[in-house]
Amino acid sequence: MAETTNQTVSSEYDDLKLENQLCFPLYAASREVVKQYTPYLKPLGLTYTQYITLMVLWQEKKLRVGDLGHKLFLDTGTLTPLLKKMEEAGLVCRTRSAHDERVVEVEITRKGMALREQLKDIPKQVGTCVKLSKEDARILYRELYKMLEGFDD
Repeated sequence: MAETTNQTVSSEYDDLKLENQLCFPLYAASREVVKQYTPYLKPLGLTYTQYITLMVLWQEKKLRVGDLGHKLFLDTGTLTPLLKKMEEAGLVCRTRSAHDERVVEVEITRKGMALREQLKDIPKQVGTCVKLSKEDARILYRELYKMLEGFDD
């Protein structure tokens, strides 16, 4: 009888086992990949989050903070101090919208644009650390974005 109870208890809590959590390998893999960027970004005084912010701004040049947050899956509470530090470093400029003073716009500066040249090889360098075939990487990329699109804002 005790054996049956243990089996019941075990199966009742199977969802709480770390090896049964999809979120854990996502979390761990994300941390490990982001860690690979540190040797390239730290000498330039950048964090990974600042780097991905620059990536968006290299393309967009100027956009509303809310739109930036949407692209990066970050809330304004996270972005505001990040952008403040980037502005202090001369990488971006924040201004209130002329049309609506409640809206803050962020624009990349010349200094921020100039970093693109120094950082252009990082994706290839970090890519060599990830032991996936190109096809597996493409599949993973598609599946992760499918997952992200499924979340409510």
